[in-house]
Amino acid sequence: MTVTIGRRDLLVALGGAAAAWPLAARAQQAERIHTIGYLNAGAFDPISPVLTSFLNALPELGWIEGKNVVIEYRFAENRLERLPEFAAELVRLKVDVIVGIGTLAPLAAKRATTTIPIVMTAAGDPLGSGLVASLARPGGNVTGLSTQTKDTASKRLEILREVIPGFRRFAVLGNAGYAGSVEEMREVSAAAQALGLEVDTLEMRRAEDIAAAFEQLNSGAQALYVCTDALANANRHRINILALGARLPTMLGLREYVDPAGLMSYGPHIPDLFRRTAELVDKILRGARPGALPVEQPTKFEFVINLTVAKALSLKLPEALLLRADELIE
Repeated sequence: MTVTIGRRDLLVALGGAAAAWPLAARAQQAERIHTIGYLNAGAFDPISPVLTSFLNALPELGWIEGKNVVIEYRFAENRLERLPEFAAELVRLKVDVIVGIGTLAPLAAKRATTTIPIVMTAAGDPLGSGLVASLARPGGNVTGLSTQTKDTASKRLEILREVIPGFRRFAVLGNAGYAGSVEEMREVSAAAQALGLEVDTLEMRRAEDIAAAFEQLNSGAQALYVCTDALANANRHRINILALGARLPTMLGLREYVDPAGLMSYGPHIPDLFRRTAELVDKILRGARPGALPVEQPTKFEFVINLTVAKALSLKLPEALLLRADELIE
């Protein structure tokens, strides 16, 4: 089911965040109410820490729901084919700015409008996907924040070497139909070569390809590296369960991918990116041109280990590694 959510419904669902917005302020009549379009390929989650981070940051910047800003939400519930339709809806509503989550949502928004400012959030590869012409000078109507997942590939492989005794071979699973994943797979292969590791590439283009990809696993693979994109996100639980069944430790790019059956993740702290997204939205609503705002990179990273999965895989994790982890899931 695809979800379209109005601001009143979301205020009810997000009672904690909404409670922070003063009732008196909401009741005041503003000279002009700005509208933010929020476009997400994923599912609506009323307790999402990333969405809450964005919503909590807005009133701190002076944007109060019902006083001077409203938000139109569109969640595609992992039905990626609905993104163009929802982007077109937001354009017809003449929103003042569109916040696009990930890479596919802002791409859909960019195809729908060349005039409404777009702030991409946690985009995997803004350059390779064609969202912007330059990170320093985006030009056009798009700016935002990138995860630059591929830039941390070598760090993830180094962590796997600490976890797996005699680590020498692994598989990388990525969406061959998405430029960001293709680039990340190249980066992973280059990092593997530099570290003297062998890598088997497993490709998928749709959910139905995942099981077949696992059937192609080389018997010598000792771990699975999963590239980050919308397809992997929508099927992360299935991928983790299949990997656990194959007794393969998984290395993932985002904290959200770890629960419930993934082993580890190393990547940007996504709630922090959403907080900074609110800051970019604030600048644009106050008159800044998106094309003049440089694309920002992550400044806060997190390393997460699922101890339950480690135990299921009979992995004895080094104490030094556990001490470096930002979160241990038990």
